[in-house]
Amino acid sequence: MRLENKTILIVGASSGIGRTTAVTLADRNNRLVVCARRKGLLERLASDIEARGSRCLFIETDALDTSSAEAVIGASVEKFGDVDVALLNVGEGPSFNMDRCSVDEVWDNMALNYLTMVNYLVPLIRQMKKQGHGLIAHTNSLAGFLGLPMQGPYSAAKAASRILMDACRLELRGQNIKFVSLCPGFVATERVADDGIPAPFEISEAVCAKHVIKGIEREKSDYLFPFVMKLLIRLAGILPKSVTGHILLRAIPDEY
Repeated sequence: MRLENKTILIVGASSGIGRTTAVTLADRNNRLVVCARRKGLLERLASDIEARGSRCLFIETDALDTSSAEAVIGASVEKFGDVDVALLNVGEGPSFNMDRCSVDEVWDNMALNYLTMVNYLVPLIRQMKKQGHGLIAHTNSLAGFLGLPMQGPYSAAKAASRILMDACRLELRGQNIKFVSLCPGFVATERVADDGIPAPFEISEAVCAKHVIKGIEREKSDYLFPFVMKLLIRLAGILPKSVTGHILLRAIPDEY
């Protein structure tokens, strides 16, 4: 697939990876539907997209609202006819310490990183079955392959998202719908600038956006990046957990 002259829905587009990806795709004569909670940021993004020659529909909405996804997809179809590609890019990975956090904090993080994807995944499948094609990509994380210290609930939510996408890929293999899990390492977004979590081999938003587009165009089931972090994750998958755990703990500051 080439992401040119396509109708592309980006959920969580007002800042960070979502915004940078949307602006990059705007140079390719696409029809972009961008949605998030912050209307002012969406308005500026829509202006940037249209200035680059692509058409844009922006929708202020909360991905945690289970009914809003239906409305967003309906508006996309009404405006542009169908949805060729959807990038589900909602999530957050604050630092957690499991001996200090509450049950509600864990559930809230699961909702933000897993249920937001589910809210869009189900109606998107329904729409793409009706139109006979489509690709659904999810911004996952390399954290979804390991139980990272300080990131336990986030790692668990990303692992659940990835496994659900795996199941969808098998169940819908005859429906001409593709499912892509995009798994970046550390990305230098404004949100994580001062979170105190070590970020080895961190990449910029612009580099991440290029990988997001590359992963979608290649239609890879799991697209892990950057390369060095991908190798480390693959290595961790074959090492004994005692060895992996020792390595991970050495990277965490003592105060955590």
